[in-house]
Amino acid sequence: MTAPLLQVKAVETYYGNIRALSGVDVEVHRGEIVSLIGANGAGKSTLMMTICGSPQARTGTVMFDGHDITRLPTHEIARMRIAQSPEGRRIFPRMTVFENLQMGASLDNLKHFDEDVEKIFRLFPRLKERQAQRGGTLSGGEQQMLSIGRALMARPKLLLLDEPSLGLAPLIVKGIFEAIKKLNKEEGLTVFLVEQNAFGALKLSDRAYVLVNGRVTMSGTGKDLLANPEVRAAYLEGGRH
Repeated sequence: MTAPLLQVKAVETYYGNIRALSGVDVEVHRGEIVSLIGANGAGKSTLMMTICGSPQARTGTVMFDGHDITRLPTHEIARMRIAQSPEGRRIFPRMTVFENLQMGASLDNLKHFDEDVEKIFRLFPRLKERQAQRGGTLSGGEQQMLSIGRALMARPKLLLLDEPSLGLAPLIVKGIFEAIKKLNKEEGLTVFLVEQNAFGALKLSDRAYVLVNGRVTMSGTGKDLLANPEVRAAYLEGGRH
């Protein structure tokens, strides 16, 4: 089997003296959608940020596309074409939709700029209608679309999505998950997804990991974990979001 595009091995991450991740092993292969599920505070976002170099892992390694990126600064990791749509969206509220997309474009890929913007507008037609509008005036769902669109402008080899469904109406969540699936299916985009909406994430994913108190406690195909009684009891009871 070919080497994973992303390999997190025995990673431990700390905030001061507090250990947030404890010996985490995760792999993402090219063309996969892999999700990481777990309760609030389990360390999911910390793992995403560790992959991006802030904070850096204290021990263990993060390999991407055959390179050790564990000690690289965030801007160098981004240059290797890892793009993130962070938790809380973090768009530029005073900039227009179009300007936000410009900010996501890689300087190396400016010759593809018009083509890439059109692709984002086809994926999220609402953004085309709102392209001259300031980001801060968009709805939560539109801001999430913009955050994903801005990440896609970098033409990533790996797209990191941190809680894309957080605080959004079910219909909007469905549309965003469908867009992720479309990108993966039609363009082979590799996606690593952190989600509290376990049902939606597992349904979408080829494989998944369960994170509990900074440790991976379970892994398997999305289908297997959906059917797992422990996973169902902990994350899926009480409705399908």
